[in-house]
Amino acid sequence: MARENWLVDSLLLLAALSCAVSLLLLHNEPILRGLRAVALEATARVEARLAWAGHYFRALEENERLRAENIRLAGELARAREALITNERLMRMLALRDSLQTLPLRAARIITKDITRQQNLLTLDVGRDDGVLPGMAVVDDRGIIGTVVLATRHYARVLPYLNTDFRVAARIAALDVMGVVRWDGVDPRRLLMEFVSRTEPVEPGMLVVTAPYSELFPAGFSIGTVTEVTRPTGQGTLRIYLEPASPLDQATYVFVVLKAPDAERRLLETPAP
Repeated sequence: MARENWLVDSLLLLAALSCAVSLLLLHNEPILRGLRAVALEATARVEARLAWAGHYFRALEENERLRAENIRLAGELARAREALITNERLMRMLALRDSLQTLPLRAARIITKDITRQQNLLTLDVGRDDGVLPGMAVVDDRGIIGTVVLATRHYARVLPYLNTDFRVAARIAALDVMGVVRWDGVDPRRLLMEFVSRTEPVEPGMLVVTAPYSELFPAGFSIGTVTEVTRPTGQGTLRIYLEPASPLDQATYVFVVLKAPDAERRLLETPAP
C-alpha cells in the first residue's frame, strides 16, 4: 500500500514539475528566446554539415545538363561543317559544268559504294532514261571517277578507277609523256602508271591527266599526282605511283559525260579472237 502511494506521489510531482516548466517557458520570454537560439544554432550546424551533399547533387545535375548541351552543340557543328563541305563541293561542280559547256553532262549522285575489294563498283541514281549508256565517262570536280558498265532505266553501275580491270590513257602534263594508268589492287591510296620510258625525268609532284587519244575520257581531266618513281632493274620503263585526284571515299556527286564511245573505233581497235 505504501509503495502504491509512493508511485502516485511521484507521478503527481512529475506532472506538477512539467506544468511549472511549461508555465516558466511560456511566461519567460528571455529563456524562451535563449532556447530558440540554441535550437537554431544546433540546426544551422547540422545544415552546414549537410550542405555539401546538396551542392554535390546540384553539381551533378548541372554537369549532366552541360554534357547534354555539349553533345547537342557538337552535333549541330558537325552538321554545319558537313553542309559547308557539301556546299563547297556543289559550287565546284557548278564551276566544272560551266567550264565544260561544250560537253553534254548529266549530274548524278553516288548511292552505293562497294570499294572494299579489287573488283569494286559504284551505283548512280541516273540511267538510260537520263541518257546514260555503258561506256560513258564519270568525273567530278577533282578528277576522273570511272566508266559506266551497265545502265537500267533509272540506275547505272560504274567501274571506278579502284578496280583491277580499269585502264585509262594518261599524260604527264609537265613532260607531255604518255602512258597507261591502272590500279594494282594493293593500296587504294595510289595508282600505277606504266609504259613510260625510264629515260624520262619524271619527278614527284607532277600532275597526270587524261590523254588526248583516250576513247572514254575527255582530254585534260586530272587522274592524280606523282608520289613515287622507281626504275626496276632490267626493265626499260618506269613504275610511277600516283595519288588519286578524287578519293572515292569522299566522292558523292558526279557528272556523267553523255558521250558514248565510237562503236566503229571500238570495233576496229578490239583485238580479234
